[in-house]
Amino acid sequence: MGFFIGRDREARRAYGFDEVAIVPGNVTSNPEEVDVTTKIGNINLEIPFLASAMDGVVDVNFAIAMGKLGGLAVLNLDGVQTRYENPAAVLDKIASASPEEATALVQDVYKEPIKTKLIAERVKQIKAAGVKAAVSCIPANAEEFGRIAQDAGADLFYAQGTVVTAKHIATKYTPVNLANFCQKTMKIPVIIGNVVSYQAALELMETGCVAVGVGVGPGAACTSRGVLGIGVPQVTSTVDCAAARDFYFKKTGKYVPIITDGGMNSGGDICKAFASGADAVMVGSAFARTEEAPGRGYHWGMATPHHNLPRGTRVRVGVTGSLEEILYGPARLDDGTQNLVGALRTCMGTVGAMSIKEMQTAELIIAPDIKSEGKLFQRAQRIGMCK
Repeated sequence: MGFFIGRDREARRAYGFDEVAIVPGNVTSNPEEVDVTTKIGNINLEIPFLASAMDGVVDVNFAIAMGKLGGLAVLNLDGVQTRYENPAAVLDKIASASPEEATALVQDVYKEPIKTKLIAERVKQIKAAGVKAAVSCIPANAEEFGRIAQDAGADLFYAQGTVVTAKHIATKYTPVNLANFCQKTMKIPVIIGNVVSYQAALELMETGCVAVGVGVGPGAACTSRGVLGIGVPQVTSTVDCAAARDFYFKKTGKYVPIITDGGMNSGGDICKAFASGADAVMVGSAFARTEEAPGRGYHWGMATPHHNLPRGTRVRVGVTGSLEEILYGPARLDDGTQNLVGALRTCMGTVGAMSIKEMQTAELIIAPDIKSEGKLFQRAQRIGMCK
């Protein structure tokens, strides 16, 4: 339902994670018996978690660790891992910069050209450990980098930008034909994103991609919403894109999963993403806090190094535990940022959902005060849910 925000100007109300809550079910189930597996293309995942293709989150070692724990990490082919033979020194420099220096330093670091030989090398390093290799780059580089990654043995490719649509207008360059890319150029599954609307998601599904990324600007290190004024809160965008997925399935018989990407700060947010219709979630800041992450406790947006209009920043997230602790516990913090799989399983148990598909049908209510109701002492002491 729309609301008039001025004369003849209508706007629709949209909702984010902090504005809704999941209603417990009439039937409950044992959290240890629920099925949290999901499938992206021909890749079966033990847990429905992808690690964001961000340089402070994923490198070769992190991708291997994530794969061995049942999830999937996506390596950024536009980042430092393919620009530098030894990115460790560069990452140290970014982590040690002052807040005032950080953006300019990141811009300078990313002026180093991408070395295509490193694309193949990184993919082979991940594959040598016996886990799936997933990689990402912007659509402008997708045809060149996609072929290289595919030939090196990559299992999944993500053509990813702040906003990616099936139709792109340009006269100064030739836009990539996403349908040709998915159906002819690439022999491995292709994810495309990101989008936030029903129609845009539906048109991407028609290209032949195996999944669609959902989310514009919600990430902890992203500033697109402030710089460009764009974005749709993640609950509404996930619901809308899930509706496109379901319509496309009815129309074609082909199920194209949606991946809610960004904006999830806790296990509760992740549970709400699935209740909104997600098939998987892509998480950045929670994984940037792991001991295995290459960012040394720092995290920066993918558009931070843009030479003309940065749309990201470097944020300090700290290091709070190992990747295994963040995913499976035991949780050592009380803020919902650890044991994310355990939180999902427990939530599914309370709504009686035995699978991710059943979790997508959980009842949601509008509840903007849900996190603060009755939490006077937590709020006063800035602990628990009120940090």
